[in-house]
Amino acid sequence: MGKLILFIITCFFILACTPKPEPAKLITVKGEIPVEAMGTSLIHEHVIVDWIGADSTGSHRWDRSEIVARALPFMMEAKSRGVNTFFDCTPAYLGRDAEVLKELAEKTGVNLVTNTGYYGARNNKFIPKQAFDATPEELARIWIDEFKYGIDGTGIFPGFMKISVGRSDTLSAFHTKLIKAAAIAHKNTGLTIVSHTGPDGPAFAQLKVLEDAGVSPEAFVWTHAQNGTSEGHIKAASLGAWISLDNVRYIASGPDQDQGNIDWYVDQLTALKKEKLLHKILISHDSGWYTVAEKNGGDFRDYNDIFDHLIPALKENGFTQEDIDVLLVKNPRKAYAIQVRTIK
Repeated sequence: MGKLILFIITCFFILACTPKPEPAKLITVKGEIPVEAMGTSLIHEHVIVDWIGADSTGSHRWDRSEIVARALPFMMEAKSRGVNTFFDCTPAYLGRDAEVLKELAEKTGVNLVTNTGYYGARNNKFIPKQAFDATPEELARIWIDEFKYGIDGTGIFPGFMKISVGRSDTLSAFHTKLIKAAAIAHKNTGLTIVSHTGPDGPAFAQLKVLEDAGVSPEAFVWTHAQNGTSEGHIKAASLGAWISLDNVRYIASGPDQDQGNIDWYVDQLTALKKEKLLHKILISHDSGWYTVAEKNGGDFRDYNDIFDHLIPALKENGFTQEDIDVLLVKNPRKAYAIQVRTIK
């Protein structure tokens, strides 16, 4: 009996002294929050975008108060539909403005998340000149420093990485360097790699670079995967990658009606549910787009179609509220929690 009591006491002591893992967290423009506080999340949206190019862009080209005033009612509409966390996917040199996002977060109470990283699509128009001669390690250091010290002296920190590559099946040397840099930065920060990708080919090319660097597919979000194939989605999700179907759009009538895609989303999500892969899928609108140089920011698109049109259509086709919560609550928590994910 004495030995048993000693064994129990020893086990209790070991358990009591074992450090408990820190709860998973997300970094918003206002600071860290536990992922349990994220709630319903839109993982790919925009507030502002500037198409002029890396050599000319900068906050001197826009009025922050005007942007906040324009975006605020749209964000409040989204909040009224239950949105609690909003990922702004506009990268550096393409209109990223962390201070605009922080003001919107303060005015709405919504958790806003910004990013670090470089956007290589569109023939590298939005890449700063110094990046072309930099090594992957040097690029990664820029992004790691934003994670550690904040963005441009604002005291605002990124919550994920946003990069992009071309649509070719074979990555260019520079885009290979971007994904190598993202792998290095991920292993030093735990930030999720969100890559504007599109078709299957560049998605799997990036996953191979990450594999060679020892980074798990769990750390990678295949952005604009709606431009890929169902077979590609199934394969990548089965490997562990996140599949981001991020252009939900409803058009009621008019000449652009055929551009609405609610039926496509219902069919695709139904197929993925049958494959038991719904737990690897992310959805969003890719909306907003206050466009610098256009009067009053141009045609600002709202963030409502998922709630007003897609969710009712999904429920009509057998989706439960639990399924909806997987897509909009549970998956974003897992995909964007700050966590280093390497191949074991």
